[in-house]
Amino acid sequence: MAVYTPKRSDHDRAAVREVLDRARAAGRTALTAPEGLALAQAYGIPVPGEALATSPEEAAALAQELGLPVVAKIVSPDILHKTDAGGVEVGLDSVEAVTAAYERIVANARAYNADAQIDGVQIQQMVGGGLEVLIGATTDPTFGKVVVFGLGGVLVEVLKDVSFRLAPLTREEALSQIGDIRTAEVLDGVRGAPAVDREALADILVRLSDLVADFPEIAEADLNPVFASENGAIAADLRFVLDFEPAEGPRKYSREEILASMERIFKPRSIAIIGASNEAGKIGNSVIRNIVDGGYEGEIHPVNPKAPEVYGRTAYASIADVPGDVDVAVFAIPAKFVAKALEDAGRKGVAGAILIPSGFAETGEHELQAEVLEVARRHGVRLLGPNIYGYYYTPEKLSATFCTPYDVAGGTALTSQSGGIGMAILGYSRSTRTGVSAIVGVGNKADIDEDDLLTFFGQDDNTNAVAMHLEDLKDGRAFVAAAREVVPKKPVIVLKAGRTSAGARAAGSHTGALAGDDKVYDDILRQAGVVRAPGLTELLEYGRALPVMAAPTGENIVIITGAGGSGVLLSDAVVDNGMSLYEIPPDLDEAFRAFIPPFGAAGNPVDITGGEPPSTYEKTIRLGLEDPRVHSLVLGYWHTIVTPPLVFADVVIDVATKARAAGIDKPIVASLSGDTEVEAASAKLFEHGIVAYPYTTEMPVKVLGAKYRWARAAGLL
Repeated sequence: MAVYTPKRSDHDRAAVREVLDRARAAGRTALTAPEGLALAQAYGIPVPGEALATSPEEAAALAQELGLPVVAKIVSPDILHKTDAGGVEVGLDSVEAVTAAYERIVANARAYNADAQIDGVQIQQMVGGGLEVLIGATTDPTFGKVVVFGLGGVLVEVLKDVSFRLAPLTREEALSQIGDIRTAEVLDGVRGAPAVDREALADILVRLSDLVADFPEIAEADLNPVFASENGAIAADLRFVLDFEPAEGPRKYSREEILASMERIFKPRSIAIIGASNEAGKIGNSVIRNIVDGGYEGEIHPVNPKAPEVYGRTAYASIADVPGDVDVAVFAIPAKFVAKALEDAGRKGVAGAILIPSGFAETGEHELQAEVLEVARRHGVRLLGPNIYGYYYTPEKLSATFCTPYDVAGGTALTSQSGGIGMAILGYSRSTRTGVSAIVGVGNKADIDEDDLLTFFGQDDNTNAVAMHLEDLKDGRAFVAAAREVVPKKPVIVLKAGRTSAGARAAGSHTGALAGDDKVYDDILRQAGVVRAPGLTELLEYGRALPVMAAPTGENIVIITGAGGSGVLLSDAVVDNGMSLYEIPPDLDEAFRAFIPPFGAAGNPVDITGGEPPSTYEKTIRLGLEDPRVHSLVLGYWHTIVTPPLVFADVVIDVATKARAAGIDKPIVASLSGDTEVEAASAKLFEHGIVAYPYTTEMPVKVLGAKYRWARAAGLL
């Protein structure tokens, strides 16, 4: 069939506006079935023929006109759940059955709600056959309008197998969403059943996504069931819930506004420490010592009305007294004094206020936090925090924190919503010598949040990967927009805490009830191209390793191992992480066999066995790198006296270095098993751009899988 991509210009917005305005004027929060039909027709969503009957006789006449059998449904703005009210009857195959059904439905509705307004009974063509699916839309508190797809009927209630995407959708995103459910194979036909028309389903998804994006007052839309077959798809039942007074969203900043502030915050020429102290053990003392001792070369101005000098520098009673401009003010004073001091900082023209103090919303002091935010907004100051450990930016040798300084410069920017996680990031970075461009605490996120930081790091030449721990997103759409800008250039990795849901939020439809928080995050972060880390270890390892690895240019992965057992585990890990082993062709198989002993095994994995000398590793790895059909290598090493760990590391580094010099740079990951010497060998490999781990077959392949997920999202594969 021809592929049809809906154009927004073919939607009748005026017709929808008329229906919604009428509902608003009547004070209603849901549409009747005929009104829902009008919305569907205005946006080209296929529905059965139907009409409204206001008497049993009219119902019978309409049934004959539409063609028997028919379905009859109560039409009342006061009855949302028609089935619960006994307001639906199906399979009415005679005039007499339709007449009797009309009378029963109206009687049931009056018994269910004696005060309900009864507009009549909707007579609808009976449709069926094919597969029942659910298509809907809901308003997520983080991401706004999202579209939902899943199998319909009992399956959606039992399996809750649904996928989510941000509205509006492209056709490609809609097709991806359809294929994202766990039971997508059912759509392709089972036990001889024909495959459903996925293009027709995608068409409905796109049209519904356009509708809810164009009209934000549509809070929920439920198309359930939609009958899908090889000949198309049709929405048999429609339900629309309205909200004419949605909650106000977070303040929006333009990209230019964000970057103007972030450039001054991360590359300040002058810093004031409000609450700087000479007293060891105080936060104000730790902050100024870290900034000075960390090597920051800009101007440093301590602010303390009780001390003429702090840490060898002239102190000022107020930031207003500091000569010249100040880009950043770091606050190290109790929460109750922040608002007044921020007034002075605002009048001084600072770009950013770094609020280290706790005692704000996290302790129930919401009004105090709101007061501070109001002061900042009035003066155009961006707030980082409150309740944070501060921030690091190594290109400027800036450690604006009360924790230990950090000076290993590199390309990974790390952020955390939690101070404890931030310290785990710091300690891990130090123990692994991870090169970072930044480590940033965001705390309560009164103002600056992840999308601001992602916007900055995305264009920062000193950053080549961004790894973020977060518990929530204030503005999911802004984050997705920022991620879509960044992902084609560099990986974005997210650890979203709170993966388990205490239950779906209360909602009046299948669509709303299915929108469990984590599933929405999972699908939409993937839609944005973000690599999601399942835990803290993975966040740190992905952030450390992905910038080190070359980007893959294809999907063909080959395992070369000195231990058969490792090869089996590595093979499992490849599949578990969304990759596949290359089916090695005969000529390449023969080439590998020339280098391995007769009792080894070619194929994939290539098992060279444990007793081989360094030359066997060298020849097989070189072959894998030089063959253009092989796109990535997974190495399994087994500690032997014949090829000790550091010798193995040197061999791999030498082969990889020569290949890079010849213009060949492929992802290489390695799993090393053996005595403690494999730790030093793994570290040495890592230093030379080969991601290696001791004692684990899972982690190197997890990292490779993350790189592949990013490469696919970035359009490199």
